[in-house]
Amino acid sequence: MGVKLIRDVTPLVRPRTVAVVGASAKRASQGNIVIDNLLKWNFPGTILPVHPSAETIDGLPALGSIDQLPKQVDTAIVAIPAAGVFDCLDELERVGVRSAIVFANGFSAADEARIRAFGETSAIAVHGPNCMGLVNFVDAVPLYPSRPSLRIRPGRCSLIAQSGSAAISVMNSITVGLSKVVTVGSEFQLAAADYLAWLAGDDDTDVVGIVAESVKDPVDFADAVEKIRSRGKGLVVLKVGQSELGSAATKAHTGALVSNRDAYDRFFAECGVATVRDYDELVASMECLSQSRHRGVAGGVAVAGISGGQTALSCDVADELGVDLARFGTETMETIRAALPGNNGRNPIDIGATVLAEARKTPEALRAVLADPSVGALAILQDSQASLNPITLQNYMRHIPVYADIGREAEKPVVVVSPTVDPVHEEIANELAAAGVPLLRGLRAGLAAIGKLGIGRIGMAGGWADGHRAGRAPHNTHAVALRRELSGLSGALPPDLCVRILTAYGVPFVRSIVVKDAGEAIARAQEVGFPMVVKIASPDILHRSDIGGVVLGVGGRTDLEEAIARIASNVRVRAPRARIEGFELQEQFEADAEAMIGFAETPPFGSLVVVGSGGTLVELDADRAVALAPVGHEAARKMIASTRLGKRLDGYRGLMPKTDIDKLAQLVERVAMLAHDLGDVIAACDLNPVLIRKGSGEVRLVDALMLLRTDASPSVSVRVERSGTDAERDEHGQPVLNGVQ
Repeated sequence: MGVKLIRDVTPLVRPRTVAVVGASAKRASQGNIVIDNLLKWNFPGTILPVHPSAETIDGLPALGSIDQLPKQVDTAIVAIPAAGVFDCLDELERVGVRSAIVFANGFSAADEARIRAFGETSAIAVHGPNCMGLVNFVDAVPLYPSRPSLRIRPGRCSLIAQSGSAAISVMNSITVGLSKVVTVGSEFQLAAADYLAWLAGDDDTDVVGIVAESVKDPVDFADAVEKIRSRGKGLVVLKVGQSELGSAATKAHTGALVSNRDAYDRFFAECGVATVRDYDELVASMECLSQSRHRGVAGGVAVAGISGGQTALSCDVADELGVDLARFGTETMETIRAALPGNNGRNPIDIGATVLAEARKTPEALRAVLADPSVGALAILQDSQASLNPITLQNYMRHIPVYADIGREAEKPVVVVSPTVDPVHEEIANELAAAGVPLLRGLRAGLAAIGKLGIGRIGMAGGWADGHRAGRAPHNTHAVALRRELSGLSGALPPDLCVRILTAYGVPFVRSIVVKDAGEAIARAQEVGFPMVVKIASPDILHRSDIGGVVLGVGGRTDLEEAIARIASNVRVRAPRARIEGFELQEQFEADAEAMIGFAETPPFGSLVVVGSGGTLVELDADRAVALAPVGHEAARKMIASTRLGKRLDGYRGLMPKTDIDKLAQLVERVAMLAHDLGDVIAACDLNPVLIRKGSGEVRLVDALMLLRTDASPSVSVRVERSGTDAERDEHGQPVLNGVQ
């Protein structure tokens, strides 16, 4: 693999010379609209239409062909059908054009492959295709095949969107000025991360919003996030679209419990990126980050307002959003009660509870709230709709200057929220804006935005990128050899190889053997010992208990014969076509809780590791915590602690004694190592159930399901049959950990 080219998008964002290929002399094409926008915006550079026969295009002299372009043209607008795009780009590169924007869509698979391959090695930077270009509002550069809203003014917020319609929605909704709007489309070459990294150094951008359908390269994106953070700029992401896992992964419990959306959520969280759920939250967050005088203050949100009903509703909404509300200290509560007679002093603050207006000392109360160490931001609820009756507006304007003064002097964020999404009154907005106090529309969107103020100041973007760069060393010294074996296989993963992989990563199994029939079972029963568990052994049966293929508590020879006969009968009825390799006899490990650990491939982020309650009801309970591989030991402990399983192991209500989770966390960490090393060839892995003994937290694996991912054939399932004699074990009977670092 060659060295990755660093693409400079400056010729696209701040071009001095723009060539337009595809403008028409007879009709208004996309190229013509770009020219018209540039002219109406008084673009300060040079516009060079290219047309094979026309002498002028939209009043500008036209060049007859691309090879007539002068040297070092900054960017070219390629407004032609998809079939001609490759040849056009090739010619543009040959004459030295530095970049190109491609609007077209509908590429054949062959044409797409050619352009992507061209983009990997070409000198020209290619933006798109299937996009609406970009708009630089500050420098009057509308490389855009439509008409931007006339209400937009230059400002300090920038937007990157894969979807042109998403960009239109945000541009038509946001109330603050915009610096750059970039629609990246299908990202055949340039991606959102290239523009995000550039915006980190843009003096005209303080806040970046992103509407992402996918992340092309997580390492590049994480690096760009770190650049944004290092410059103290705000960033918020709206992820749209719900991707599905691969067909192989969905056959496992893990695949049923997680989705690619989980992987995106974890990726953004581990990068310290604030995320939102819809356009309203995105717009509110961008407005809040752009206008607020302060960011990143630790603590919860304090809420105040003149309506008890609105403040009460805010608590419900905050709870749904996961926004923490501050808990005031005793001194703060006493000050509030003294300043606002009739108030209980707790969060949220009902200013209207003080009926007599002359008895209210609102500034004293709010200053005390902002001084409380539990408070990170103050949200003031205030109806501010443009439709307010003039008399009502006059009454409200007695409060607005107070809020403005509080915000102006505060060392923490103060935000006013109009509880509905209706347009706000200009007089109120101007008063607050002059004090650096954001005025947000909509209770839900406003509270969500305030919750983003403290996100992203301390994150893991750099660490995430460093740990996922190509060429990183595997965690297990045998991983290279194991990968070599796996890459040469198709179809089912051989059971002996599956055992070697899991054993190499330190997975502690119960004693287990596979026998062909009842006679062999009786003869070898002492290798496992009674009591035991008997299970069907078949590569075609993924979840054995579902068809009556498992019998517990087998206490002796007669029980063993009956168990095998019962399982065989159940399988004949419920899975008559399954291939039967025999019966698995397992040590009945006495335990007090069951866990499930596993992973599923979630491109492009690697594998997503899951841990939670296990057993036959694993999907119904859906008790799980997730993280992207690899997972450190402390992170594994936190994952476990966040689940209902973890709370039970912590001694919840005496259901079981407080149990050490260290061994379970160690197992999560090792499975995550396996996922990190080999997750691109193993689609999914289930360890279920993992049995846990109370108190000591000793763990044993009973069942493992691994699904092999291949390019040439569909993924298949493999049951792990664990032999008590075919692997090296320590003095406690556990598999020796081979090469895990």
